[in-house]
Amino acid sequence: MNNDIFPCLWYDGDAKQSAEFYCKVFDGKITADTPVVMNIDLFGQKIMLLNGGPHFEKNASVSFMVICETEDEVQKSWDQLMEGGMALMPLDSYPWSKKYGWVRDKFGVTWQIFLGEKQNDQKIVPTLMFIHENNGKAMEAMEFYTQTFPNSSIGNVLKYKDGGEANEVPENVQHAHFVIDGYNLFCMDNSYDHKFDFNEGISMVVMTDDQEQTDHLWNTLTSGGGRESMCGWLKDKYGFSWQIVPKKLIQLMSDHDQEKAQKVVQAMMKMQKIIIKDLEEAYNS
Repeated sequence: MNNDIFPCLWYDGDAKQSAEFYCKVFDGKITADTPVVMNIDLFGQKIMLLNGGPHFEKNASVSFMVICETEDEVQKSWDQLMEGGMALMPLDSYPWSKKYGWVRDKFGVTWQIFLGEKQNDQKIVPTLMFIHENNGKAMEAMEFYTQTFPNSSIGNVLKYKDGGEANEVPENVQHAHFVIDGYNLFCMDNSYDHKFDFNEGISMVVMTDDQEQTDHLWNTLTSGGGRESMCGWLKDKYGFSWQIVPKKLIQLMSDHDQEKAQKVVQAMMKMQKIIIKDLEEAYNS
């Protein structure tokens, strides 16, 4: 499993309470605890929680599929996530799973709790919903992402015509699995006029080894109508947010010499795409 790719959830001051809640629900552990960034480990998977302020709210355009092996496990996860939460699809038996439910928890994160078989050892799978002007583009997006990242592939694709769902475009994707550089994701098209769409509330972080890899991902993901943002953030042409972060940045920012680390942070704050050479120059100045 690739822990150089992981989701980031945006919070307005309550990242720590959320981190503690998820670690309780899923028997996880907190691996980084700062006022701005919390990292947690759930089932060997990294998730970042970012106290970024009131600008963005998480929504169901990105949900997290939790693949459970027993009905008891489904029930236990569901009951805890429902504390202060709300059912989007009730816990029940469905054609695709004997026991399944979709819940929005008290922190605004949505989870699909699913009795089924894991894709290799990854138990939590981010699920992207292609809606509004993106509706019908799930297949195209999977092709774009799997061509952008190495070690990538498209797995099972279920079209609405095969799944027997009424009121949907038959050729659209009801559910599909794809892999980017060893990291599993699901996606779906949805024709319903939801009041939300992709935003910075949930993004995907990619840790890069060098400038060449950083440049490739940045240039490709912003191509065709994507948009550069600040501090390594970008939106791709579907409006989905990525953070392209060189490992060297984390290394320099974590230096015991606070003054040097601060210089690196100040240099990074002025950047859109992260330039490793400029960070090193700031560090050594």
